[in-house]
Amino acid sequence: MFRSLRFFNYRIWFLGAVVSNIGTWMQRTAQDWLVFDILTEQDAAAMGIVMALQLGPQLVMAPWAGLIADRFDRRKVLMVTQLSMALLGLGLGLMVITDVVALWHVYAFALALGVVSSVDAPARQTFVSELVRDDFLPNAVALNSTSFNLARMVGPAVAGVLTVAVGPGWVFLINAATFAATIAALLAIRSSELRDLPRAAKGKGMIREGFRYVRFRPDLVVVMAAIFIIGTFGLNFAIYIAGMAREEFGGHAGDFGLLSSVMAVGSVLGALLAARRERPRLRFIFGASAAFAVACTAAALAPNAWLFGLFLVPVGVSSLTIMTSANAYVQTTTDPVMRGRVMALYMAIFMGGTPLGAPFVGLVSNAFGARWGLGVAAISGVVAAVVGLAWAWRAKQLRFQFDRMPKRRLRIVYLSERH
Repeated sequence: MFRSLRFFNYRIWFLGAVVSNIGTWMQRTAQDWLVFDILTEQDAAAMGIVMALQLGPQLVMAPWAGLIADRFDRRKVLMVTQLSMALLGLGLGLMVITDVVALWHVYAFALALGVVSSVDAPARQTFVSELVRDDFLPNAVALNSTSFNLARMVGPAVAGVLTVAVGPGWVFLINAATFAATIAALLAIRSSELRDLPRAAKGKGMIREGFRYVRFRPDLVVVMAAIFIIGTFGLNFAIYIAGMAREEFGGHAGDFGLLSSVMAVGSVLGALLAARRERPRLRFIFGASAAFAVACTAAALAPNAWLFGLFLVPVGVSSLTIMTSANAYVQTTTDPVMRGRVMALYMAIFMGGTPLGAPFVGLVSNAFGARWGLGVAAISGVVAAVVGLAWAWRAKQLRFQFDRMPKRRLRIVYLSERH
């Protein structure tokens, strides 16, 4: 399960990422509550706008961000992006502490963070392939998700307590300080042990080449289609959890942070289960999409906060199975020289759908209640599963088989072991 940690460079990167990710989740939680309950009167649509501004730039900048990851030294790119995000957290924190912050300021900082993150994401995702061998890559990707969700388990709960005790501004300042861990890890990595992977040559048409590569890989197209559906309408957890905690169960920032951490328990379990698998398969993506739909439906129907928190665990397991399996599949089946551009497109589709989905889910939650917002997430899981099954059937990767002997039963048969 933890085999990638035998590599010194990956071990250092993993530890630095855990610290930085805790700060990131603390800021996300504090920022969501700042918008939802301090700068507005429980306006879920405003939260959706912040998420849209923060994630939207990936839609526009993905082709160039991917090319940067394929052409330039990813370690140096990450140094620049991590330092920039630290400065943004510091700036927003100071504005909140000095009580000059307004809603439009949060919008502006979210947009700036989105621009930096759009460059950071493909470089960070593909940098892992320089730290470990290809046969360790699925495990390393899964452990990255584990790191991210361990932080997700700790960060929101700490942020909830601190937001109540000292206010969200100090949480932003703490997040700015945690980026020092990632920067220190990048400086400590041994250059001699980094893998020397091929880089894209300078020339015209490099961005179009990335689109062309994906176009002629129908398996990547269907993975990205499913990820777009789930990412756009299913993974707006801050909106669902804030709405359920405040409106349905009468909670406060501490309850919001605690419920966010509870869901992260399921996310960690999902990431660790993925780390045990030797290679990612498409069946995990689409099977987990169906499980996600069931879990979201159960959470939406929960009569109290305790059962809601309990149902958030399978929501976390299934959502992380989808994300980790899809990420690892795309990386491990893509040519190294194309990996940055393909992963940038993947991240744009995965995260970039939020500008469409988050405001929509926010409006649904405002109009009909947070439970109906979770209903939208459940529907997205069903649609993603149907898309995957339809493609598998058309590509002749899946058939239904009726066994007469020794027992009458219907079986699902995958004709290609790769998927």
